[in-house]
Amino acid sequence: MEMASNATLFEERVKEALKRCQERREPPLIWATEMVKCLDSAGLGLPSVELGQVLVSQLCFAHNSPSMWKFLDHALSSRLLSPLHVLSLLTSRIIPHRWSQPEAYRLYLELLSRYAFSFDLVEPDASKERIIKSVDAALQLSKTYQVHVLELGHTMVLFFFSIVVGLLDSTLDDWGLPVTFLDRASGVARSGDYLNMDIDSKGNKNFKQSEHREQMRRTNSFLAMEVLGTLTENRKAKVLLRLVHLNMPEGFNGLLRRIQFLEAHKLASSILKSANQLLVRLSANIRGVLDFEYQLNKRQLIGMLIDIGSNKLVSGCNFEAVQSACWVPFDIYMENVMDVKQLPVRSTIVILRETIRTLQGFNRASWQETFLALWLSALRLVQRERDPLEGPIPHLESRLCMLLSIAPLAITQLLEDEVNSYNSSSQGGREYGYTEIGYGHEMDRKCHASRKHGLISSLQVLGHFSALLCPPSSIADAANLAAAKAAGFISNSKNGKDSLGGGSHGNTIVKSGGNMRHLIVEACIARKLIDTSAYFWPGYVSASVISMSDSSPIQGSPWSTFMEGAPLTGPLIDALIAIPASSLAELEKLYHVALNGSEEEKSAAAKILCGASLRCGWNIQEHVVHFMVKLLSPPIPPNFTGTRSHLIDYLPMLSAILFGASSIDTVHILSFHGVVPEVAAALMPLCEAFGSVTPTSNHKSSMGDELSIYMVFSSAFLFLLRLWKFYKPPLEQCISGRGRAIGSELTLEYLLILRNNRIASHNSAAHDETSSSLNRIESTSDKPVYIDSYPKLRAWYCQNRSCIASTLSGLCNGSPVHQVANKILNMIYWKMTKSGASSGNPSTPSGSSISGSTASTGEDAYQRPMLPAWEVLEAVPLVLEAILTACAHGILSSRDLTTGLRDLVDFLPASLVVIISYFSAEVSRGIWKLVPMNGKDWPSPAANLLSVESEIKEILAAMGVDAPRCSPGDSTAMLPLPMAALVSLTITFKLDKRLEYIHAVAGTSLANCASSCPWPSMPIIGSLWVQKVRRWHNFIVGSCSLSVFRQDKEAVAQLLRSCFTSFLGLFHVSKSPLAGQNGVVGLLGDINWAHCVCPSIAPGLLYLRSCRTIHNVQYVNHVIIGLVAEFARELASRWASKDSLQLKSSQSSLALATTKVKEVATLGASLLCVTGGIQLVQELYQETLPTWLLSTREEKLGEVSSVSRIMEGYAMAYLLVLSGSFIWGLGARPPSWTFSIRARIVRSHLDFLAGVLEGNISLGCDPATWKSYVSCLVGLLVSLAPTWIRDVKRETLRKLANGLRGWHECELALSLLEKGGPATLGSAAELVNVIN
Repeated sequence: MEMASNATLFEERVKEALKRCQERREPPLIWATEMVKCLDSAGLGLPSVELGQVLVSQLCFAHNSPSMWKFLDHALSSRLLSPLHVLSLLTSRIIPHRWSQPEAYRLYLELLSRYAFSFDLVEPDASKERIIKSVDAALQLSKTYQVHVLELGHTMVLFFFSIVVGLLDSTLDDWGLPVTFLDRASGVARSGDYLNMDIDSKGNKNFKQSEHREQMRRTNSFLAMEVLGTLTENRKAKVLLRLVHLNMPEGFNGLLRRIQFLEAHKLASSILKSANQLLVRLSANIRGVLDFEYQLNKRQLIGMLIDIGSNKLVSGCNFEAVQSACWVPFDIYMENVMDVKQLPVRSTIVILRETIRTLQGFNRASWQETFLALWLSALRLVQRERDPLEGPIPHLESRLCMLLSIAPLAITQLLEDEVNSYNSSSQGGREYGYTEIGYGHEMDRKCHASRKHGLISSLQVLGHFSALLCPPSSIADAANLAAAKAAGFISNSKNGKDSLGGGSHGNTIVKSGGNMRHLIVEACIARKLIDTSAYFWPGYVSASVISMSDSSPIQGSPWSTFMEGAPLTGPLIDALIAIPASSLAELEKLYHVALNGSEEEKSAAAKILCGASLRCGWNIQEHVVHFMVKLLSPPIPPNFTGTRSHLIDYLPMLSAILFGASSIDTVHILSFHGVVPEVAAALMPLCEAFGSVTPTSNHKSSMGDELSIYMVFSSAFLFLLRLWKFYKPPLEQCISGRGRAIGSELTLEYLLILRNNRIASHNSAAHDETSSSLNRIESTSDKPVYIDSYPKLRAWYCQNRSCIASTLSGLCNGSPVHQVANKILNMIYWKMTKSGASSGNPSTPSGSSISGSTASTGEDAYQRPMLPAWEVLEAVPLVLEAILTACAHGILSSRDLTTGLRDLVDFLPASLVVIISYFSAEVSRGIWKLVPMNGKDWPSPAANLLSVESEIKEILAAMGVDAPRCSPGDSTAMLPLPMAALVSLTITFKLDKRLEYIHAVAGTSLANCASSCPWPSMPIIGSLWVQKVRRWHNFIVGSCSLSVFRQDKEAVAQLLRSCFTSFLGLFHVSKSPLAGQNGVVGLLGDINWAHCVCPSIAPGLLYLRSCRTIHNVQYVNHVIIGLVAEFARELASRWASKDSLQLKSSQSSLALATTKVKEVATLGASLLCVTGGIQLVQELYQETLPTWLLSTREEKLGEVSSVSRIMEGYAMAYLLVLSGSFIWGLGARPPSWTFSIRARIVRSHLDFLAGVLEGNISLGCDPATWKSYVSCLVGLLVSLAPTWIRDVKRETLRKLANGLRGWHECELALSLLEKGGPATLGSAAELVNVIN
């Protein structure tokens, strides 16, 4: 009651003072003095909410006099009143009565044009809170926009937007236009008081309306449009409207619909015709909000740096930009996944798609340049393996898969994503919430057209790069066939014939002049990225080839014969294996035959599927992969009965599939398509079923029963274990939890988690790598799969981990496992005795068992035991311990040990897995003696060891790496006993293509095991293999050189430095023959390292093949940061010294220097990501870079210029943002495997920066470096990764913005807050006064 009485008393005093001043005709200054006295007597401060309410109530419309309006103007200008508050009150009262009070409306518009942006941000908290509540109540902001308005900045945004929409709607009403918008974009009551427009303020009826007032009403409408045009031209208005656009997209779209409505009715309305200039101006201002950009402080070098980074390239293709080193991440990623030691568990299609997006954004390139750079990188990948040599590494097939299948599929997903984004935006968005920067539906369509046009133009321009287009000899016929197909299409279209046919012009193919571009175009046409109009591009097919195609006969395809119903006989099978299928229908029929045909047909169909259709059927490869995965999980036949697994009935088909898919290239192709988790899930039931079957004479096959069951089990088991890298040494398995990608191929459980997550994601229709129509893997079950579902597999899995962790224990003599082990030992010793190969102690009975019991006699006891494979595998560790111990004590000769191991592998190839795991664990334990590799007891490497060590030393010296000390020439090479046994076993394997599923496991695991042994173990093993396979000499020597970097940190640092210098081609003199080259060729070379004549190996290839075996990968972070900073400083000093003026005065010089610094940072980010993945990037954000900023560094080069310091900070910011973008992309929704990590990592790093800016943390780096780092980091986030900012706490963003304001980077601070979403909308609006 007391407060109400005080308010009434204050109101009466104000009214009396106003009346006195009006009667005396006092000037506005006296009025203000009297009002201040009233405020003082009431104990109210300035600006006064209460005074504003009293004045507006008097103006509307009891005392609507000119003197009152003059005083109101003075009160607003002198900050006696809050302009925001008073204008809100006037808006809510005058706009609804604009017809009956045209004079007041005219004066209101005048005040609005003067004070719309006069926001006082230093008001007391109590006054500010009352202003917010009053404005909210007057304009009904909370009710209209369904928000709770708490901040003054928030109030300012909604106030201004309500004014704009309210004036626009009111004017449309005044002009009699039928406005029927469903949205309620303004709380202003805009309907005019038409019925009361002839009633004056005193209520007297005036039947004759003054002509003057009528004229004023008409001009007021035009004046309102003029005021709107003036207001929306202001940069402050654009900031406020942009905040609405980003945070309230539906509200801003409503404003755009009003503009479109005006434009649509412009010709039909005479009023709109007369207001055309005003409408054009207003429309341009509103649409200009979409393209609004902040003006950074270009008077400072940092502002120029950020501005250079944000400049957009004009459409078209810049050949120099396309071949720039800034595209090197494409080359590094593609070459990295070709490593035989790595099988990507995630789809390379998805990763490449995100990499395309990231590089297109960071390089500010057109889509034509982006796609062209992608094609050139993939072509370089192929050209590095033009003439493949035989060797246990992925070859041309994998590289062609990347060029002709993976790259087109990644582009397909890009275009599909754009269509999906457009469709979702067409259905409307949220009323209130942050939206990414977009230009509306029309812009979405233009963007999609831009991508499509960019793809087409990139393929047209690709013809200029003839050096990269020459096809390798193995696919020359395929290229000629593609060119002949185009020629035939053109010829048929000219002659009016059917252009589609299943045959080929046989006589034309040889002379068609086909190249790699013809194959790329065919791959794009097959996926409907482009159409057959590409055949008519100038120069695509020569006129002579077209004329030849007219007369050449058309040869039939064996696939046509197959589709016509011909039986699968020998010649047809061979033809179908050699020629890839051309359509999905052919694959579907083949799949049907593989499931439902006769036993011979099932096997033949599976072999055909794994033939050319998989290896070089690039246009349908994703479908071949799809059917292969489905065949690994065949359905239960309708009439199947019995207790055994139905999978046994599919033995011929499964055998063909497993052996067909076991080659190194095929496994890599499957991994590229992202089906490793699905394949692993399909292999587990096969292993469980076939490993549980006891071989009997009831199921004889053409190969014999034991071989059939054991071989199918072994091929499935070895295939499964290749997918999770079981052969990693125990030490590596322990450390791989840090510094590597999360769950990076460590366990079977992880692969099943990936598979189960994909199934759940697909079932929920979430868009991820498995929801793409081109990469969807149909599972036989949509239920999760767990390893516990396969008890036999799980039991072995646990046993294997136990054997790795500790020595054998816990089994009593006479147990079933010992009994099986005795049977296996008896088999091994019987074969030794029978072959006469035993040279051990003759007093030792050949039938001795590990239990010490006397072996049974009789030939049957020494024959191969008829046991399930799981029982054999369970007993193998005991067998290995027995024979290895016997050899160590001289009871068993080394030759017999090797023979016994070979017999064990011959008996059950899957036992190789246990042999590798057991021997690797024993080597790492270091408890076995060294044995001499002298040619008597064990094979000798002496014939090649010195030359191999010399070549390794040359390779490392060319990279600037100090080679380890070589062994003395007169010393005998020594290896640990388990290592000697393992290498002796592997060199007995025949190099048969059919045994590649064994070689792929043995070779990689041998290298892993050997590299964990002391030097020179690896050269010794390499020398032994060089003696066995001389044609692999270069590959083996190169592989041996990789082991140097496993544990030698200094060697890693030297190799990384060599990578940077060869890439930049600017500094230091290298001994390498590649020293004269730079960029991608300098880094990766132009031929594969297996072909090189040592020591001409590109440093980048050496690093990519060794980086995943580095133990201390955290060290790599520090090395890369140091190199990026060093070369950034040196580059800046070089370009600064070239310019006689300061660097900041030369835009072109700065742009060139900035480009080179970006290249350095790009290389650093790429190498960092391929080395350690997400965890190394996380460490970069949370530990490495903060430590670098806090550390004090003594420079060896003397005094460093401020320009170099600034460039150093820019390079660090670029490195940080780019490396994060490679891992989790730039989009609002990061990949599923990083969904919860990105926000936490980015938030923690920006919290650290905010703490430094507040003065809570002391810096060690140079202030210029710090300022450049923070400013450039914020600039990159704002321009390239705005969605990351939404994950940062509001208080952190405010602190960063305050720090930027202190550096006079006000618009950068405003842009940062703008991207923070609704949480920082108010804070961003409060900075509007810093806009000039």
